[in-house]
Amino acid sequence: MAVDQENVSKILSVLSHPLRREILLILHENGESSFTDIMNTLRIDTGKLSFHIRNLTGLIEQTPSGKYNLTKLGENAFKLIKDVEVLASEVEVIRKTSPLPLSSVRKRAWAFVIDFFLAFAIFFALPLATAPGQWQPNVFFSDVTRNLLFLILLWMYFTLLEGFAGQSIGKLIVGIKVVRIDGKKPFYDHVAVRNFGKVFLLPVDLLVGYLKLKDDRFIRYFDKFAGTTVIDLRF
Repeated sequence: MAVDQENVSKILSVLSHPLRREILLILHENGESSFTDIMNTLRIDTGKLSFHIRNLTGLIEQTPSGKYNLTKLGENAFKLIKDVEVLASEVEVIRKTSPLPLSSVRKRAWAFVIDFFLAFAIFFALPLATAPGQWQPNVFFSDVTRNLLFLILLWMYFTLLEGFAGQSIGKLIVGIKVVRIDGKKPFYDHVAVRNFGKVFLLPVDLLVGYLKLKDDRFIRYFDKFAGTTVIDLRF
């Protein structure tokens, strides 16, 4: 029997809204629920609930007592929702299982340490080379402007090298490389974004990445924001 694709589209459209799926779940679990019970459970106003109930016509019905329950079609729709949720979970697992040989946190940390001290040495030597008689170490460490300039230098260092070759000197030494999540070479805007978080917001960048992302490809939030990750070339 030929399937009416327009009806399929209508059903999927109805089930696309999370509140409508919640209404079906409530009715499946409770058997029957009044309008007030559903409204209190969802914590929405009368107008919004009325709108979504109208959209569920054919999937839910009113009993003689005025309460709502699922129709046979509604029960089938609920089963469909559960099947789709299982499928969504499986897709999420596949998405998080990266085929790329991801770098370890340890290697990334060592590369950062090498790059930091290399950039620090360069910045430390610049005033000495340009004005050796006027340079004072205590000024370097106490001057907020110079510290900000150092961070800008560090950001430019990472951005230019990773944008050009995908590797800073530290990454080259430990054998890791920045790539887009599709495995291709990143553009300069990608590495500019990922390194902004690393240089200027590192504690927040790491904390959000660890607590929220739960994805091996993204140790830092700004990596996800930029669509980049770091691979191990010696894997």
